[in-house]
Amino acid sequence: MPARRIISLWFPRLGAERLLRLGAAAPPGAQAPGGEPPFAVIRETGQMQVLAWLSEAASAAGLVAGQPIRDARAMCPALVTRLQNPQAEAEFLTALRRWAGRFSPWVGEQPPAGLLLDITGCAHLFGGEAAMLAQICEAAAALGLSVEAGLADTPGAAWALARYAGAEARSARTGDAVDQEAPATRARAAKRRHWERGGPAPTGGGHRAPSPAPQRIAPPGQTRQAIAGLPAAALRLEPETVTQLARLGLSHIGDLIGMPRAALARRFGQHLVQRLDQALGVTPEPVSPARPPDRFAVRLTLPEPIGLESDLLAGLDRLLPPLCARLRARGRGARRARLQAFRADGTSCVVEVGLARPADDPDRLRPLLAMKLGEVEAGYGIDALRLEAHVTEPLSPVQHRGHLDAAQTAMDRKQAARAGDTALEDLVGRLGARIGLEAITRRHPAESHIPEKAALTLAAAWSDPGPVPWPEPPRPRPLLLWPPEPVLGAGDGPTLPAAFRWRRRALRVAAAEGPERIAPEWWLDDPAWRSGIRDYWRVTVEGGERLWLYYAHGGAASAGWFCQGSFA
Repeated sequence: MPARRIISLWFPRLGAERLLRLGAAAPPGAQAPGGEPPFAVIRETGQMQVLAWLSEAASAAGLVAGQPIRDARAMCPALVTRLQNPQAEAEFLTALRRWAGRFSPWVGEQPPAGLLLDITGCAHLFGGEAAMLAQICEAAAALGLSVEAGLADTPGAAWALARYAGAEARSARTGDAVDQEAPATRARAAKRRHWERGGPAPTGGGHRAPSPAPQRIAPPGQTRQAIAGLPAAALRLEPETVTQLARLGLSHIGDLIGMPRAALARRFGQHLVQRLDQALGVTPEPVSPARPPDRFAVRLTLPEPIGLESDLLAGLDRLLPPLCARLRARGRGARRARLQAFRADGTSCVVEVGLARPADDPDRLRPLLAMKLGEVEAGYGIDALRLEAHVTEPLSPVQHRGHLDAAQTAMDRKQAARAGDTALEDLVGRLGARIGLEAITRRHPAESHIPEKAALTLAAAWSDPGPVPWPEPPRPRPLLLWPPEPVLGAGDGPTLPAAFRWRRRALRVAAAEGPERIAPEWWLDDPAWRSGIRDYWRVTVEGGERLWLYYAHGGAASAGWFCQGSFA
């Protein structure tokens, strides 16, 4: 079996270059001397805005990620900034994962700006590992993206090589490190340059030095030697752990490899040991590719073009059984189905239907699609049909409520669905095919004692029927409700008047029943209930009309009499 080979891709400027690809550049007057404007993406952290992603020109200006925006603008007045959109960046990384599928079928994401490719057995298709890395870098450059790549036997080692190959370990200036002795002690040392004493040659400044591609490739079986000289931060450790290691002079991975695991775990935690073992291949670390989305579609290619509705129905009868079989195999039901008819001249026609309940039965889908076949224009003839369930849901889900009666109700509903008792849902689906599913609604009781909030209007296709019978209110409620309308001539007190004016009519009270006191929902600030507690009366006026009046005791709004409904 060939050795496992992993490529880690790191896009250090992903957020900034994503916006630059969309044209988020500076105005013509804010160009840098080199022609490219310094550009940065900022994020909000508490009460401060900091730099999250930098373009190449912004990095050349001396800016660094995590720097406050006020300091960045002081250093670079021409800096152009945009707010960060983490969701769009995640979607862009997903698009890059699909792009990387051209190099390997096994690609996983490492948010926020990394990818992992398992290229075991794939490198020879691109001329070898070095040539493959070169092609990946060239393809990314063609997209306007900066990329760093590392290749090793383990994901941890590849991650470390991609981000830290050629970089020097940097310890925090805590005063505890061996190389941070007092200036007086260093004054007695010989004034020789560090490379004259056997140290590395200067690299030109910066916390990262560019390294050639061969340093980022660990030969098979040589992972330990490849990562031994990398900084300890390359093990994907927390900054606090890296600082503690630096205080003890453990700045490189090679300083940790030979140390006893038990001592490291006691001092720095099990996470350090786990990361070290993952990088060396002692502990397995799989590459988890994203699961491809389920697609439920079938296609029928016709030997001769057709144009009759009966021929379309015959083709539909051949497409529905295999489509429903795929849905049943995955425990899904079609919520929306789309039929595409491809004409002989290269054009197509699309019809779409929706269902009130997910279905995997051809007998429930066929009538709805048959109603739409009249909208299909055959033209010069149809030579292919494609049927797709592009919106699906789990079929007949059961919610366990922990109560015997509720569980029995759920079981009865599931058995009714299996038995084909879907007359109401089929009716909603047929009506929705004509006027649209959004136009069909149903009333559902709500958990509120406020009269106007006692019921909800829900879409019939995306809601279950309410309980039968409905919960009874404590007092009768009017048949018609409207926004409160002021009643004139009723006085200022809570005593029910003998006569009043409403809607330009003079009315006299014949009979009354009440009051029923209803208090507002104190945990909500409802503008309609800022008048405080209400006392409701069922009033019958001379002439037989029965009205629902109330007296508002006043609060943020003035007190007074209002009419809100009618019983007949």
